Amino acid sequence: MKVAIVGGGIIGLTTALQLKRELRNAEITIFATDFDNTVSHVAAGIFRVSSSYSGPTEEITRNWIRDSYEYYDDIRKSYEASFAGVTAISGYLFANSSPETVKNYWLEDLVPIYRRTTDEEFQLVNGNWKYGSFFKTLLTECKLHLPWARKKLQDNGTKLIKKKLNSLTELVSDWDLIMNCTGLGARFLCNDRRLVSIRGQLIKVKAPWVKTFFYGELDTYIIPGFNGILTLGGSRNFDSENMKICPYELVAIRQRCENFLPAIKTAEIVKNEVGLRPHRENNVRVEIEQIVNGYSKAILVHNYGHGGYGVCTAPGTAKYAIKLAKEMHKSSIAKL
Repeated sequence: MKVAIVGGGIIGLTTALQLKRELRNAEITIFATDFDNTVSHVAAGIFRVSSSYSGPTEEITRNWIRDSYEYYDDIRKSYEASFAGVTAISGYLFANSSPETVKNYWLEDLVPIYRRTTDEEFQLVNGNWKYGSFFKTLLTECKLHLPWARKKLQDNGTKLIKKKLNSLTELVSDWDLIMNCTGLGARFLCNDRRLVSIRGQLIKVKAPWVKTFFYGELDTYIIPGFNGILTLGGSRNFDSENMKICPYELVAIRQRCENFLPAIKTAEIVKNEVGLRPHRENNVRVEIEQIVNGYSKAILVHNYGHGGYGVCTAPGTAKYAIKLAKEMHKSSIAKL
């Protein structure tokens, strides 16, 4: 089977890796306008899925999240963990708005520990917080993980081609299966008006002494990564596509994080970054259809619209997308 994957971020690469596992003889090519500057590269990569995250049904959504966690946890347990940028991490979520803010519908029965904070733990940060949770989870450092995934794919014969497509129908005559993992690009390629960009800005600082992540509500976060680099965030600008660094937001983010955890006041800034999250109203789109161009036809599977949870749930939606493709392929063979 000849497979074309469109999109070179975490969704496209993870889909390709899983395809290689399940369809060993498949000839896979990944098309992307850019492999080095995707929104995935900006993500902090912590495995924390919002309770508002949604697939087509609750059961499917839960499966996506569980499958994703198990996928990353298997990497964490392997010899490739440090190369792939996957590690265990633990930390705290504090809030004043509501006790529901520190709960997590998807994670509480999945991660090894998810519990209330103790009275002593509230003293770890500044602020008179009313509610708190401590949990253990996983971290995927995309600046390590994405190059690792690309190399693994290329070593297994997958082709990576930089190319801008004007239509998915361009691929129909040459490919049996097309996986659409284009994120915000699907607005153009699929005319999907439900897709909206949510701009995020964050700061990377050097602070190897911080080993634990901290969230103050959900708009202030401090997340340790590899090599002593912390991610300080953040911002959520709905329907904004401004890729320029905003100096006012930088000041606000740094001030919030330093007030929250004074221990980072001396941390040196390494980099400021901006990314556009591909948010899709209602739910993430993982759907299948048949695409036609003249006398040629192919199976097309959409896998996009993950918002800020692409890194978290890429393995789960990829597995589901491949399942849909295999079912349709078997069905089409049975009709012959």
